Amino acid sequence: MPTNQHRRNPSITQAARRLRKEQTPAERRLWSRLSRRQLNGLHFRRQHPVGRFIADFYCARHKLIIEVDGPVHDDQVEYDEIRSEWLESQGYHVMRFTNDEILRDLDGVVATIEAIIAELFATE
Repeated sequence: MPTNQHRRNPSITQAARRLRKEQTPAERRLWSRLSRRQLNGLHFRRQHPVGRFIADFYCARHKLIIEVDGPVHDDQVEYDEIRSEWLESQGYHVMRFTNDEILRDLDGVVATIEAIIAELFATE
């Protein structure tokens, strides 16, 4: 039987499923480059529950979370900071990109992700 830490809250799981069906254009565009192990052979999941949060994209191998921030995040900067701090305190690495960054320069975003992965996990 899993520990309490690994039990999933059914409402979070349901919300994650709904979010997978309702991806934003930026999320769809980034997913087109992260899915099917296209990025350095890494497996990413989309809208994946992590604790009481849902990560936009998650790579379990490196405990890497990639967040895509749309306009709603302009009004919740403090919440996002607290969320990122908690995730990082649990050993996750959090990267944030805006919708505009992804829609205007997807290649640059992917290059940034690759550079961070190379920097953080070069010894693995």
